[in-house]
Amino acid sequence: MKKERNTKKTWIQNGIFILIAITLYATGLHTEVIGFVQRGVLATGLMNPDIKEITQVNKNETTTVSESIKADLNLKLIDSDGKVSSLADLKGKVIFLNYWATWCPPCIAEMPSIDKLHEEMGDDVAFILLSFDKDFETAKAFDKRKGYNLPIYAQASNLPAMLKSSALPTTYIIDVDGNIALKHEGMADYNTAEFKNFLKSLK
Repeated sequence: MKKERNTKKTWIQNGIFILIAITLYATGLHTEVIGFVQRGVLATGLMNPDIKEITQVNKNETTTVSESIKADLNLKLIDSDGKVSSLADLKGKVIFLNYWATWCPPCIAEMPSIDKLHEEMGDDVAFILLSFDKDFETAKAFDKRKGYNLPIYAQASNLPAMLKSSALPTTYIIDVDGNIALKHEGMADYNTAEFKNFLKSLK
């Protein structure tokens, strides 16, 4: 009798879990729930790019300007107001270029840290959050609903070969001389003192 009760209890628990999972997928909220859980992983700092190693390489006297990877800035963008611009228009500024989509849980997980970084450094760094959503209106609605007010864009031309990535999210940091200072595939917590100092060092 006790075994039957336990079996029934297990079936009810599984049924509730399945019902919750179906509801989340049906409403599209599963991405945000998974993203929220992944934020706990971000808090450990294990996913962050190794800034110390990058800084050491950049400061190495054997590294010359000719060895630096120049970014191809021939990428046209459309902002949330429909205005077309180009990455080339931002030459001379540090560029934070992030690939994301509303259906990508790791993208959603790192978004609050990018939002905080943008609030603090948006005047000194050019932020380009390039949406890979099929419908740009979805990305705009997400940004508005979350209250981020981030500079989100859609592509108005093909990505240059050197700026292509098979992963979402992917972040490129381009320095004032147009060199790729960092490429990080996967999520990260960018709102750290170490990363802010790294961006400041690229001016």
